[in-house]
Amino acid sequence: MKLKPEQLSHHLRSGLQPLYLVFGDEPLQLLEASDAIRAAARQHGCAEREVLNVETGFDWPGLISRLASGSLFSPRRLVELRLDDAKPGDVGGKVLLQYAAAPNPDIVLLISTGRLDASTQKTRWFSGLEKAGVVIQTRPLNPQQLSRWIEQRLQRQGLKATPDALSLLIERVEGNLLAAAQEIDKLGLQYAGTTLDADTLMAQLGHQAHYTVFELVDAALKGEAERALRIHHTLQAEDVELVLMASWALAREVQLLGRLQDELANGDQLMAVFARHKIWEQRKPVLQSALKRLSHRDCRELLIGCAALDRCVKGVDDQPPWLLLQRLVLRLAGASTAGLCVDPTGAA
Repeated sequence: MKLKPEQLSHHLRSGLQPLYLVFGDEPLQLLEASDAIRAAARQHGCAEREVLNVETGFDWPGLISRLASGSLFSPRRLVELRLDDAKPGDVGGKVLLQYAAAPNPDIVLLISTGRLDASTQKTRWFSGLEKAGVVIQTRPLNPQQLSRWIEQRLQRQGLKATPDALSLLIERVEGNLLAAAQEIDKLGLQYAGTTLDADTLMAQLGHQAHYTVFELVDAALKGEAERALRIHHTLQAEDVELVLMASWALAREVQLLGRLQDELANGDQLMAVFARHKIWEQRKPVLQSALKRLSHRDCRELLIGCAALDRCVKGVDDQPPWLLLQRLVLRLAGASTAGLCVDPTGAA
């Protein structure tokens, strides 16, 4: 069956399916859907968890035997298959289709991946997973959906907002759910149980003058290498966990740039491409700057770097994630570390 992200919690209260496929290019929804499935799996006796990252040379035939075996330490176990932006190919597709035909009742299989195009969603393996379990697609929200999403998120924090305050917050986050969730969580800590008006919200946002990961990525997209480096140093000093959010934000923008370049290479007009991808007006100059500076090869190499950063954040590789993030941000900005001696405490 196919579910929307907002339908998942109700579904999980009524039971647990043997397999789940969560995909799309909206990182917060992807994370929260996966977290909800993990929590439900623990409640249903999956005390053991195994994470498999699909990379070049992944042993697809061996996956069937791994999924057929029982758990050593608990009655059931959760197996996470992370494709990221890879596709299973012919061999992997046949393996997934075979498993979907007879899933192991002692295993909950959670498959997560990035955006899957329409042709991929018509493949036999995708249809097999949809028939045997639950498929959840995450996608960026249009302005009307974003307004409802923010209102619901505010209510969960015990907050309400006037129409002007709601419009201000929507403008502030520019369609980015990670940024919206971050702002709303902060507001909930200080204003729970109240109705926010535009003046209160503006004052609060003004007091929070420290940087966000989205300002880091935007500075890089604009080619502002030194400012991006200063923001990077500030974020690293504030909270080491921010590298996880920065990884998502960076990968998302690089993926978008790659898709925009593909369509422009096919002869499409820039404004038509922006309209097709529902690019907010404030984002257009930022993306235009990056598109002029970066080639298709640059974006491809940046995507490879984002995948490496994701592995570092998850502990698969042992490179320092903040150092790799710095290199990627500077590459996105069209610069390198050479010649950039920046005081981390300097003003941007």
